[in-house]
Amino acid sequence: MYKKQIFLLLVLSFANLNINAEFLERSIDKNKERFSKVALDIWEFAEMGYQETKSSALLASELEKEGFKITKNVANIPTAFIAEYGSGGPIIGILGEFDALPGLAQSNSPFKEEVNNETGAGHACGHHLFGAASAWAAVTIKEWLENNNVAGTVRFYGTPAEEGGSGKVYMVREGLFDDVDVVLHWHPDDTNSANSRSSNSNKSARFTFKGISSHAAGAPEQGRSALDGVESMNMMVNLLREHIPQESRIHYVITKGGLAPNVVPDLAEVYYYVRHPKMHMVEELFSRVIKTAEGAAIGTDTKMTYEVMHGNYSLLPNEVIQKIMHKNLLKFGGIKYSKAENEYASKIYKTLVKPSLEIGSQEFINDYKISHSYGSTDVGDVSWVVAGGTSIGLKGTELAAKTISATAIEIFNNPYLINDAKKELQERVGEDFQYKALLGDRMPPLNYRVN
Repeated sequence: MYKKQIFLLLVLSFANLNINAEFLERSIDKNKERFSKVALDIWEFAEMGYQETKSSALLASELEKEGFKITKNVANIPTAFIAEYGSGGPIIGILGEFDALPGLAQSNSPFKEEVNNETGAGHACGHHLFGAASAWAAVTIKEWLENNNVAGTVRFYGTPAEEGGSGKVYMVREGLFDDVDVVLHWHPDDTNSANSRSSNSNKSARFTFKGISSHAAGAPEQGRSALDGVESMNMMVNLLREHIPQESRIHYVITKGGLAPNVVPDLAEVYYYVRHPKMHMVEELFSRVIKTAEGAAIGTDTKMTYEVMHGNYSLLPNEVIQKIMHKNLLKFGGIKYSKAENEYASKIYKTLVKPSLEIGSQEFINDYKISHSYGSTDVGDVSWVVAGGTSIGLKGTELAAKTISATAIEIFNNPYLINDAKKELQERVGEDFQYKALLGDRMPPLNYRVN
């Protein structure tokens, strides 16, 4: 059974009590050039999930230089690692992501371009900033612990393959967060907020149908079309949509469908995602999707197998910490862009929305609210076993580093916050909750594919 801790999903939040502002600014400024370069280097590496060899090694190396103890290849994932400094409790963790998205050009252009790099991936989700800012914060917190002779531990988690790979799930399943009191997390975004936000749980799988190949015109009676199996499954799932809870989401893409129209395909594959705010409902819906696949195989006289690719819990908010973060984010403020930066942002913005709408202000801080995202993330699994907080190129990275550093320092100064947050977590998950990974006992997919 996993310990019930609290994961403060830090949607860009900042806590400020008892913090030496001069120290914070001095430490952040001292390492600004260094971690800005780390972010840009990871941008250039542009490595997909479970393949982030250079990105992971760079972050681990920078933290090792600062005296962090590095443990590599955790949870049987070569690019996952833990960097730890200090001793005793409380233990505060920081998540760092660094994987890129497949099929994207690595370009600063505000317009979509053809893929132009060796990895066939690009950092459109800002994980190069994510990993760099989190490591930057870890170094700042380490310096504060050292300078103030404070007992406690700061732990950086190098987490691979967030983009559809669920790297953190394997790390949670291995018990790597069992002794952590609080985990802090952020993500690049187009607004500044410290909301108490939940998300959808999800589970995905590739369904493979195998049939018998034959000439579609000369000997059609000899063939058994695997593509027919896929299409029959898709039809039944689309009929299923009328009879599922309104909050549900089911989507798919055919990843293999045959090579030529005049050849009955003997192999076809479809990739499904099932989402819902509650993980038990995801499991129920997923079992119904499996039944459609089984029925499709029977009806088309083909054979069907499926492989679960990933499964994520929903984000579990923790308002004890989140409200403190929001209060201090308001005090800390947003960021300011130059005229050239604003012009660049406007070009991107116009490709996404109606030209009549004006771009928002990066200096504005959104009001605190309780919200829900229909997307999913492997951060959700961490949030069910540890206490947490979440959320905003390089200027945003600096803001995130300051935010995470100041938040951790306040928690070290006020340990009672951990008890209050743990109490809230236990109330939300219930006394009988036991963490069980939605992806089951499968091993990390190191030959990982994304569609």
